[in-house]
Amino acid sequence: MNETALLQVALEASIKASERIMEIYLNENFEIQSKEDDSPLTKADLAANKIICEILEKTNLPILSEEGKHLPYSDRQHWETLWIVDPIDGTKEFIKRNGEFTVNIALVTNQVPVLGVILVPATQEVYFASSEHGSFKSTVEKISDDMSNIFFSAQKLPFQNSTHPYVVAASKSHQSKETIDYIEQLSKKHKEVQLISKGSSLKICMVAEGSANCYPRFAPTMEWDTAAGQAICLYAGKEVIDMSTNKSMLYNREVLRNNWFLVK
Repeated sequence: MNETALLQVALEASIKASERIMEIYLNENFEIQSKEDDSPLTKADLAANKIICEILEKTNLPILSEEGKHLPYSDRQHWETLWIVDPIDGTKEFIKRNGEFTVNIALVTNQVPVLGVILVPATQEVYFASSEHGSFKSTVEKISDDMSNIFFSAQKLPFQNSTHPYVVAASKSHQSKETIDYIEQLSKKHKEVQLISKGSSLKICMVAEGSANCYPRFAPTMEWDTAAGQAICLYAGKEVIDMSTNKSMLYNREVLRNNWFLVK
C-alpha cells in the first residue's frame, strides 16, 4: 500500500473508533479502572483499541498500542515500519467529559513518523499528515463524504501564525514545576505571554496549526502520546525536540517513555 492508502486506512480506523467512543461518552456510565502505572482505563479505551487494531491489521504491519500487548525490544527492534496508537489520548479528560481527548494513530518508518492522524471525537475535527502531502485539518463529515479525495476540502497547515502575544500551550492535567519555570523564563523574554491549557495531543496540534508558538512538556509521556502529533508538526514545518538529545524525537525505542520535549 502506498502512503496515501495507508493514511486513508488510519483515517477510517480513527473515525470508526471515534463513533464508538462518543456512543459511550454520551450515553453510558462507565467504570474506571487503574492500570499498573495508576493511569485510568475505561471501556471506551478498550473498545476503541479493538476497532483500530482490527482495521490496521489489514495492512500487515505491526502495531504498538497503549492498550495492546507491548512486546520486548528484542522483538520490536526488527520492525522497520509500525503503527503507534493511542486509542484515547487524554483519558482523564474523557472521564471529566470536557471534550479534550483525541484518537492518535501514527505510522513510523525507521523511527520517524511518516504519517499521523489525530481525531477529536467531541468536535469531529481531524488533523492528518503525510510526508508526501504535508499536514492538514478537516472534519470527519468532509472526509467521510469522499475518502478517495481526503485533501480536497482540507486546510493546509499551518494556517495562521501566532506572533503577539507569545502563546504557550500547556497541559491541563499534568503541569510540572519545570514546565512552570520554563514558562516564567519565556515571560521574561517576551513582552506578553499567553498560556492556553488543553488536554491530550491538542496542544501539539495548536503548534502545528500556528495558534500556539510552543508546547513544553517536561513531564512523563509515552511514544503513543506524541507520534501522531509529531508527524502533523513535522510536515507543517514544526519540530518536536527531544530535550535530552536536542534532536528530533525518535520512536520504537527500547524505552517507550519519552524524554522531556519541546514542540516549536
